Amino acid sequence: MTTRPKATILIVDDEQGIRQSFNLVLKNHYNILMAGSGKEAVELFTKNSVDLILLDIILQDESGLDLLAKFKELEPNTEIVMVSAVKDIKTAVKAIKLGAYDYIEKPFFVEDILKIVNRALEKHQLVKEVAYLRGELERNHPFDKIIGKDKKMEDIFNLISTISDSEGSVLIQGESGTGKELVARAIHKLGSRRDQPFVVINCAAIPKTLMESEIFGHAKGAFTGAFQTKTGKLEIGDKGIIFLDDIDTLDVAMQAKLLRVIQEKEFEKLGSTKLIKIDARFIASSNKDLKSLMEKGDFREDLYYRLNVFPIELPPLREKRGDIPLLLDYFLDMYARNTGKSTKKISESSLNFLVECYDWPGNVRELQNLVERFSTITKGDTIFLKNINGFGEDKKEINDMDLKDASELFKKQLIKEVLERVGGNRTEAAKILGIHRNTIHKRIS
Repeated sequence: MTTRPKATILIVDDEQGIRQSFNLVLKNHYNILMAGSGKEAVELFTKNSVDLILLDIILQDESGLDLLAKFKELEPNTEIVMVSAVKDIKTAVKAIKLGAYDYIEKPFFVEDILKIVNRALEKHQLVKEVAYLRGELERNHPFDKIIGKDKKMEDIFNLISTISDSEGSVLIQGESGTGKELVARAIHKLGSRRDQPFVVINCAAIPKTLMESEIFGHAKGAFTGAFQTKTGKLEIGDKGIIFLDDIDTLDVAMQAKLLRVIQEKEFEKLGSTKLIKIDARFIASSNKDLKSLMEKGDFREDLYYRLNVFPIELPPLREKRGDIPLLLDYFLDMYARNTGKSTKKISESSLNFLVECYDWPGNVRELQNLVERFSTITKGDTIFLKNINGFGEDKKEINDMDLKDASELFKKQLIKEVLERVGGNRTEAAKILGIHRNTIHKRIS
């Protein structure tokens, strides 16, 4: 099992006796750093990942309130508890307004210190979890399990069960729409990190100019427009699993930076020299042949072998046609649940056509999209062959064609209908169909 690392607490007080008193109370539960001055405190803070600061309000070289503001500017999510021998309500209120979590007086009781520290660290963890959940809410999870009885899928299920508790990196390869993220989530759910975050970094969707900021985070003032400190995906994924989706789309320079993180488990935010350590397992996916990219110099060989500790190759839907009826039933039922309508049936001729006559270039994702369309446009309780053939203007009956011509007509009509629906936007059409944009270009040509 993965044990959760101890939180790090920085004690800042110019009295050695006070520092040692705090240390005695907390050292068995937390990692402790101690500073006797403001200057020393800033140096320790910028070199270490600190979760909580116990900060004396009166220091010889600097005001504790000024130091509080400085720490909050460097890292807003760090919790700070002010400590003072003087009971001053105005100072306490000012400290809270500047972002302090709480204010305690000397001399202190051990029980009180432990309670305040525990609550402050709970809040610190909650802030990280909220950031993670916000990212998750922006994602759409169409289903939460992998469907399939094909022998190839059974082998993959067995492999997932075997490697889920390991700490080794995983590289999942397969065509677009084959369920690479589902496999990654299955590894997370079955593994020892199941109660920790599963953070997705969609390498293909993040603009190149924002990539470093999204992944590593940035300090306030790191670049024009960086008005506040940002927590990156790596930091949010600490203790959990970080899923690098479409890693083949990263440029070589960013690949080198990620390789260092995966090897050393540490990184720096943009505009900051503070080293942030993380404990995370990495899973990556690609719908391209990474070995071919390596030969062209577009993918780093060292990164490939670092990720490819446990390789998983997902078969396309056309190579496991026996699973198509299972997937059709699943998506028909899911559509009915989501819409509150009765579950539609699919006729035998329609089923035979979908299983035997179509190659599913968009794989499972394409099948799901088509089920939603068929279920929406079909007025009766059963989806017949005429409903599937009812796209575009070409009304030639499938029953009059051989297998090859019927399949080609189906592809042509579907692509045409989707293009018309999105006003000719080829990128959007490719996304809906679950195929590459170049495939749209080829079909139009």
